Amino acid sequence: MSENTKPLKILICDDSALVRKQLSKILSEIGDFEIFVAANGDAAVRKYAEVLPDLSFMDIVMPEKSGIDALKDIMSLNPAAKVVMASSVGTQGNLKTAIECGAFDFIQKPVEKSAVEKIIKKIM
Repeated sequence: MSENTKPLKILICDDSALVRKQLSKILSEIGDFEIFVAANGDAAVRKYAEVLPDLSFMDIVMPEKSGIDALKDIMSLNPAAKVVMASSVGTQGNLKTAIECGAFDFIQKPVEKSAVEKIIKKIM
């Protein structure tokens, strides 16, 4: 990244602290990003509105508000939002719904560095 570009702002939303930590670690290995985290869909929507991230990683299955509902709320705030849905085995059926609701992309959990790198390249 050149000197005059700001680091990308990335929001990680997952109800698992372990997943948030793993994804933060992967991102810090890839580049210099400003990372924000949320533990559920409600917190993700609030944090999104506050920081307007360039990219969001959103778990599909979460308590309080699902990733799909949070995605819908974020897309209504910003139709150009880039939200990547994270799905574990058994939740792929939700991916079709997520794409229809405006998801930018999706990654399979456990998240692999190469998958995250591909998405970052797509964004930049």
